[in-house]
Amino acid sequence: MFHHRARTITFAAFLLAVSGVISRLLGLVRDRLLAGRFGASAELDIYFAAFRIPDFVYGILIIGGISVAFLPIFSDYFHKESDDRKEGGEWPREATEFVNNLLNSFLLLLVAICGILAIFTPLIINFIIPGFSPASKELTVQLTRLMFLSPIIFGLSSIFSGVLQYFDKFLVYSLAPILYNLGIIFGIIFLVPIFGIYGLAYGVIAGALLHLLIQIPAAKASGFRYIFIINFRHLGLKKVFKLMIPRLIGTAADNFNLIVITAIASTLAAGSIAIFNFANNLQYFPIGIVGVSFAVSSFPVFSRFLANGQKKEFLENFSSSFRQIMFLVIPVSILMFILRAQVVRLVLGSGAFDWRDTRLTAACVGIFAFGILANSLIPLLTRAFFSHKDTKTPVTVGVSSVILNVIFSLLFVHLLKESASFRDFWANLLRLQDVGNIEVIGLPLALSAVAIIQLVFLLVFLFKKTGDLKADEILKSLKKIFIAVIPMAGFTYFAAKVLAELVDMQTFGGIFLQTALAAAAGASVYLLNAFILKSPEINFIKNSILKQLKRIQ
Repeated sequence: MFHHRARTITFAAFLLAVSGVISRLLGLVRDRLLAGRFGASAELDIYFAAFRIPDFVYGILIIGGISVAFLPIFSDYFHKESDDRKEGGEWPREATEFVNNLLNSFLLLLVAICGILAIFTPLIINFIIPGFSPASKELTVQLTRLMFLSPIIFGLSSIFSGVLQYFDKFLVYSLAPILYNLGIIFGIIFLVPIFGIYGLAYGVIAGALLHLLIQIPAAKASGFRYIFIINFRHLGLKKVFKLMIPRLIGTAADNFNLIVITAIASTLAAGSIAIFNFANNLQYFPIGIVGVSFAVSSFPVFSRFLANGQKKEFLENFSSSFRQIMFLVIPVSILMFILRAQVVRLVLGSGAFDWRDTRLTAACVGIFAFGILANSLIPLLTRAFFSHKDTKTPVTVGVSSVILNVIFSLLFVHLLKESASFRDFWANLLRLQDVGNIEVIGLPLALSAVAIIQLVFLLVFLFKKTGDLKADEILKSLKKIFIAVIPMAGFTYFAAKVLAELVDMQTFGGIFLQTALAAAAGASVYLLNAFILKSPEINFIKNSILKQLKRIQ
């Protein structure tokens, strides 16, 4: 397991997608347990709000910083030696010093930053959740301080993740998020009854530790050996921080965006933060499985090609990944929109999560469905820029998008409160006519609109950088996908209506049967149409998986 290597981008994406399915399913179990135990309540709002500052550190320094700056620099150290190097053999001295110096220096940096933020958490919390009561704010402060341990652990884990990605060790890498969710589920089931809401925080920390520990043996099998070195003048460290700085601005803006959304939601009806987060988690099910999987698996390949000056190969792999994401995500987005109520009832409809909570969450999921394709392609596009060692362009677009999203969020929430025509339009479209306080749907509406705008600008700027994105191939595939997906949508809707009359829609089993059969019928129609239209993505995905399986045999 620790030595297994993926040989193609598609198979690496397949591994990540399989693990993503498992991880996301565990995430849905996690959310169902949370919804069943707490409902869309003020207590659960506190838990989600307490994530904001630790997630801010995690998003800026780890996801937005080290995870995108590490691979291009590490590739520079390794691109000549890696082809002739025996698996698990000793690394070049420069590579060993670079990784260990980064590991030790980053640990010190995270401890210092989290320590300072823990001191000033009460002041920051007042900005994040202005609508909370003093008692709720105090509890949020305590949970936040406890969860500052998670970004410190994830910081170390991210460096080992970068090593595993470079050596195509995607099997072990893909297990880490699964263990993270298992840790949280353990906290909900076993620690919450003992420690109350603090048990959720202990589960997060346990999951982060498992995320780190599973990756260390595989990194050692790849040749990593630990040495103690801290040199802030190291050239590799300077290069990392040079690449990180523009990206830090972008991820700071992204996380500031979530903080603003949380602040806005805290002024709406109780449970609005929980509803938004549940819907956002459901949206990220396909994004994480498909979009992020292809982006993560493509990044080391893009970096190696560009480090060796192989622009043609880079463009071919970019176009292939882009088209495969479209082929998989577009039908899933449509299925999620059509079956949004069923999905929410299956995942969250239990215990204290009532019918009003279900309908509002389903409405948010329906709106998010319009932006799933854009949100699935954006990670691939940003990593294409990062592979060029260009972090400024995606950051500029990202910051502009965040500003636009804040404006849209405030505007849409205001219109849903004050404009009867605007409110009635969305209430009728999403079947919320008899639900009061639907202002929370303005948040996913803003996010989806801005994601589409962000995608367009990233495509334009990447085309200017490369001069060729193989647009003809992409448009040809897109045309076939739309032709295949239209009858799929009609067949899924019809199948769901028919099945609703044949099963008991008041039971979990009945809803599951209706959803599964309707989705399966729709997917079958889509694949049949794609096969008739000779969509190349079908054969590409199949051949990549078969090629890997033959190597294993």
